[in-house]
Amino acid sequence: MFVLPAVLPLVFLACLLAPARALESGAPSPAEPWPDTAAMRRAAQDFIDELNRTLLAQPSATLTLERWCGARGIGDPALVRAERERAGEDPAPQEVRALLGADAQTPVRHRRVRLTCGAIVLSEADNYYRPDRLTDEMNAILDTTDTPFGKVVRPLDFRRRTLEARLLWRPAEEAPSSGTLEVPRFVLAHRAVLTLPDGTPFSALIERYTSGVLAFPAPK
Repeated sequence: MFVLPAVLPLVFLACLLAPARALESGAPSPAEPWPDTAAMRRAAQDFIDELNRTLLAQPSATLTLERWCGARGIGDPALVRAERERAGEDPAPQEVRALLGADAQTPVRHRRVRLTCGAIVLSEADNYYRPDRLTDEMNAILDTTDTPFGKVVRPLDFRRRTLEARLLWRPAEEAPSSGTLEVPRFVLAHRAVLTLPDGTPFSALIERYTSGVLAFPAPK
């Protein structure tokens, strides 16, 4: 059984705390305009808090987002796809290799995607993973299709260990402007490691959830 480091390398901790680099093109679809009132700000905060709790409680962010979209009418059908951004993919830094238990000779791949539902961009994610801990079929699907990572590796019965969950926007703490509620590009960020049932890590994730998670009509 592989044991994740009790203390993460300092450089990787700095990476977790620094703002993640956004994809260079394809800005997320904005939420439908909501009136900027105290009640709408409280509602937006409640939705973001709910999504955060749900993500923390489930191993697969992809399935969580599909259920989120299905319950709120985002996309038709509520099917999450991964749009890959190959130009932004980089070699894994040493700190990520250490987290995944990979030495200098062990391949670690980087998959950079936008998770979308219909025309709505829900999140942007960087995923470093060890192909030697996946099946050949899984690796082929990841290399050649837009299937989200969580769906591809679902047969592994993986676990998710959250390293950081950060609310990037707290609308209820800000005063309303009496105009239209302006939602920032990113509202929530997670850093996590996926492991096999025995604790062996195979993927390190950086996820930024966009204004698109609120792309539904304002609550009554």
